[in-house]
Order: sequence, then structure tokens, then C-alpha cells
Amino acid sequence: MQASLFENTQSPQQCQKHQLGESTITEYPFAFTEQLAKSYLELLISNIDWQQDRLRIAGKEIPVPRLQCWMGDKASDYSYSGLRLKPQPWQPPVLDIRSKVEEIVGLTFNSALLNFYRNGQDSVAWHADDEIELGCSPIIVSVSIGAERIFELKPKQSLKRQKYQILLKSGSILIMGNTLQNNYLHQLPKVKGLNEPRVNLTFRNIV
Repeated sequence: MQASLFENTQSPQQCQKHQLGESTITEYPFAFTEQLAKSYLELLISNIDWQQDRLRIAGKEIPVPRLQCWMGDKASDYSYSGLRLKPQPWQPPVLDIRSKVEEIVGLTFNSALLNFYRNGQDSVAWHADDEIELGCSPIIVSVSIGAERIFELKPKQSLKRQKYQILLKSGSILIMGNTLQNNYLHQLPKVKGLNEPRVNLTFRNIV
């Protein structure tokens, strides 16, 4: 699954490719230094207006098992799983991170979904970011800050449903290529005994 393109040094420009069928994930494990990632984590936890949204499933309202914030340009409303999210204005730490992402990827982004996993009991279930607002083949860039967590993927259609795992390091950037959301589901499962927080920022474009 993985073809490593970096050695033991930790340059922000060094990357690692994960090939999943016709879809490609590009990982920059050292995009942000450990010290900078730690600083961002403190700023994001303290300064973002985190919300715990509620989903209606089978007639019952269930709290989302994490805290969230939808941030972006004006008119970049976003809907998923019955939720309608209005964007909060961009905040300085998120703008700084977005600038680095855009420098590496060579694209611009008008919105971001921030998830705050307070500990290992916070999670996100299997899904694909394939909502109509994102276009037909979206490129989504994920930034991990804080505790290391396992990111899992599996094909939507394959009968074998083989799972792939990537360990997301603090300060890493993961670029999910433009066919991944069409072909794969992904999740962040719970982790027993983990008490460290993690913030994930996924930059995207509302079209």
C-alpha cells in the first residue's frame, strides 16, 4: 500500500505516497514542526467556538462523538447527515495553517471542517466526503494536530472490503486525491485508554 519517498530526515517537503487502487493519498508527515503543532493545538482548543452537533438517526437525536466547527468564506454553507452548517469567520491560527496547506498543495481552499477529538472516545464513523457542495471529485486536505490516531479506509464497492490504515502524526498533512471520495470510505475509530486531545482540520472547496 505504501511507497515511502522520504528518508530519516524530517523535511516539511518530504512526502509518502499511499496507492489505493486508482486513488492516491499523499502524506507529508513533517509539514509542521512538533513545537509549532503543539502551539497550534493550544490555540485551536482555546480560541475556536467548538460545538457538539446532534444527528437524527432512526427518529432519535444523537450527539456527534466529537466537537466541531465549520469555518470558511461567506456563503460556503455545508450539509451532511442532515446537518446544515453555516461558516464561522476564519480565525488566525486556521488561516496560518491554510496558508501552509495551499503552499504545499498548490491549490486554494474556501472552507474547512475542524474536528476536536477530546480523547480516544471521540471518533468519526465510516463515511465519504462526497456531498454535492464539494463537486464531483473533490480534493480534501487533512491536517492533524495533537495525539496520533489511526485513520482507516475501505473501498465502497469491493466485496472483500479490505481495510487500510495510516497513522496520522501530529503536524502531518494528508492529501486525499480527486477520486478517493468516490471510491473509498474512511473513519477515525475510538482508541481505548487515550487521554490526549487531537484537532483535525480538513480543507475543502464549496463549489
